Amino acid sequence: MAWVVTEPGPIETGPLRYVEKPVQVPAPGELLVQVLACGVCRTDLHVSEGDLPVHREHVTPGHMVVGLVAALGEGATGYAVGDRVGVAWLRYVDGTCAYCRRGDENLCPASLYTGWDADGGYAQYTTVPAAFAYQLPPGIPDVELAPLLCAGIIGYRALLRAALPERGRLGLYGFGDSAHLVAQLALAQGATVHALTRGEASQRLALELGAASAGGAYDSPPEPLDSAILFAPVGDLVPVAMRALDRGGVLSVAGIHLTDTPPLNYERELFYEKELRSVTSNTRRDGREFLALAVRHHVRATTHVYPMARAQQALQDLKAGVFDGAAVLVNDRAE
Repeated sequence: MAWVVTEPGPIETGPLRYVEKPVQVPAPGELLVQVLACGVCRTDLHVSEGDLPVHREHVTPGHMVVGLVAALGEGATGYAVGDRVGVAWLRYVDGTCAYCRRGDENLCPASLYTGWDADGGYAQYTTVPAAFAYQLPPGIPDVELAPLLCAGIIGYRALLRAALPERGRLGLYGFGDSAHLVAQLALAQGATVHALTRGEASQRLALELGAASAGGAYDSPPEPLDSAILFAPVGDLVPVAMRALDRGGVLSVAGIHLTDTPPLNYERELFYEKELRSVTSNTRRDGREFLALAVRHHVRATTHVYPMARAQQALQDLKAGVFDGAAVLVNDRAE
C-alpha cells in the first residue's frame, strides 16, 4: 500500500489516495527499504496541494524515512539486508557540475528529491540510492529519528546560513518540526532563543525546551536579534523578521516554498548591513554533521504518531496547526 498524489489541490479536498502498489525493484546502486516510520513534512503538503508542481505523476510523498534494508540492487554497497537506514530529501546529484565540485551539491541543477521526483516514504516500501542513505545512530527509536532526517537536517542548514554568533540571540519564526529541533541545538551551543509563532501549544513547547520568550509571529522579540530563521512559509513575515534584527544581523529563510514577500523598506529593514539569505536543500555532509550533533546534544523530536493509513489526516492537521512538534506516520514494527 502507498499514498499517491492523484490531483493536487487543497488537502481538505483529499488530493491523496491510498492504493495498492507493487513493491519496487531496486535499481543498480539502490536499496529497497521497508518503511517503519516516516515524518510528515510541510514540503509534503506543498506537493499535495500543488504549491510545488509534482515532478512525477501519482508520486508518493515522504522523505523522512526510517526503515530496514529489504534488498540491494546490483552494485549497492555499504549496507546489508536488515540494516536500519535513513532516507532523506536529497536523492541524487550529478557529482560533476561546478557546484558539486566545490562542495555545494545542494545547488546541483540535476538534483533529484525523494517524494517529489521519486516515490517516497508514505508507503510500506521505498527505494534510495545507497550513496544517499544515512547510517542511523543506535538507541534512538524510529519515531524520534524520522523528523531528524529533514526537519532536523534542513533546520541545521538554515542555522548555518543564519551565521549565529557564539552565544548569540536567535529568533525562530514558526515553531514546528524544524524549529523545535534547531532550538534544542542552538540552546545546547549557548544561544538565547526567542520563538515567534502562532498557537499556544507551540509557544508552550518553546518555553518548555528553554526558549527565553515565546510570542506571536508578528510580535517584536524582547531584544534585538543577531540571527533569525523563518520557518513559516509566510512572505509577510520577512520584513517583520528583518526589523527585529540588530545591526549586522542575518535572516535565513528555510522553506522551499514562500508566499509573496512585500517590498522591503531599505532604511528600516536592510540598512546597517543586515542580510537576507535563502536556504536550498542541504548537502549530505550537513546531514551527517547534524545527526552527530543531535546525538551529542540529545536533540529529540516531540512527536505525534499517526498510522500510515491516516497520512492525509496528518497533513490536514499540520496545515491547521493542530499539533506541536512533528507528526510521524508508522507502519507495523516501528518503535
